[in-house]
Order: sequence, then structure tokens, then C-alpha cells
Amino acid sequence: MGQLPYDVAHLLGGGVLLLSFVLLYQRRVGAVISALAVQGTLLALLVAWQGWVLDAAGLYITALAAFLAKAVAIPLGLRWLARRFGLHRAVETAIGIGPGLIAGVGLVALAILVVLPATTGSPSLAREGLAIALSVVLLGVLMMITRQHAIGQVVGLLSLENGLVLAAAGVRGLPLVVELATAALVLVLAGVAGFFAWRLREDFAEGDFATLDLGLLHRHRGEAPFVEDAP
Repeated sequence: MGQLPYDVAHLLGGGVLLLSFVLLYQRRVGAVISALAVQGTLLALLVAWQGWVLDAAGLYITALAAFLAKAVAIPLGLRWLARRFGLHRAVETAIGIGPGLIAGVGLVALAILVVLPATTGSPSLAREGLAIALSVVLLGVLMMITRQHAIGQVVGLLSLENGLVLAAAGVRGLPLVVELATAALVLVLAGVAGFFAWRLREDFAEGDFATLDLGLLHRHRGEAPFVEDAP
């Protein structure tokens, strides 16, 4: 097969990483959910490819589960939440888009500097795959930190977990039960996050200004006054 397994794995892994930057860049809820669905699809394809390269039939099951959960079920659930709460506008971030992307590039550089020296002697595919996976994890954490919107933070959590699955898929001999348990965990987390988002919306709804923007909680902590948006 020569260079083909290496090239295809890096193409798919690079696509997953690129979608993490798209998630950081996008501000509209619908576009963020769409990018998450595409990232889940690429992740499923990559896991299936790793199953073929590593001759691990169990990874095909993981790929199918990842596709059904991350590319279909979870995005549909998030879209339902967006329709339920009327979330169609752009959401605010704690820092600007430009500084966020610069911070993301810095985190990718950090992941490379940490992983590559620590995995000297390992196959190139595994080393660079782990570097990409750690980059996706760190970008997911960054999104959770910078987004002031419940849906955006849930998407950041799901993107972070995509990086964990990406790392697990590249490790030869990892028991299938661990991978499936990880996928089940993120489904539970997504369900819990969705439930609490709904409860926050119900408890703090105030007429036309009902929202899932977590910045509205600042006034309850005495950090900043609440200013109503202009009509």
C-alpha cells in the first residue's frame, strides 16, 4: 500500500482539525451545528480507515456508532433545541474571532511540541495522529471557555470528545468496550447538558429577551448589570 494509508489518515485527520477551527470561527448556531455534523462524519470515516489499516474489525463498529451519534443524532437534537428556543442569531464570544483563532493556532503548536518529542520511536502515523487528536481536544476546551452560549459550550464539549475518540482509534489493541463506553458517555453528557439548558431557559426566561446566553447569569452574581438589547 506504500504511502496511501498515511496520506488518507492525514487527510481525514486534517479535516477533523480544520473543522475545529471552523467551530471556533462560526458564530451562528445553525452553522456551528452543521460544522459539528461534518466533523462527526469525518471522524467516523477516519475511525473506519484506521480499522482497515490496523486490521481491527471492532473499529468498524465504533465508526458506525460515531457516525450515528455524532453526525446524525446529536446534531438533530441540537437543531431541535435551537428551534425550540428560537436560536438563530449570532452568539457572543468571550474574546473576538481573530484572537480566538490565534489562540487556537498556538494550542496546535503546543500539542505538536508536546506529543512528537514524547512519542519518539513510535510509528509516524501514530505520532502525528496523536498530535492531531490532542489539538482537537485543546481546541474543544478553548471553544468551551470562549463561548458564552450554552449550545456553543455543548458543541465545544462534543468536539473535545471527538479528539478523545480520534486518539483512541489510533492506539492499536485498545479494547472496543473502552471506545463504546466513551461514545455512550458523550451521549449522556449531551443529554444532561441539553436538559439543563432547557431548565435554564425556563427558569430565567424573561419575555422577548429569553435566551441561552450564559452572560445573563452575570447579573445574578453581581458581576455586571443587565442591559437590554436595542430593538
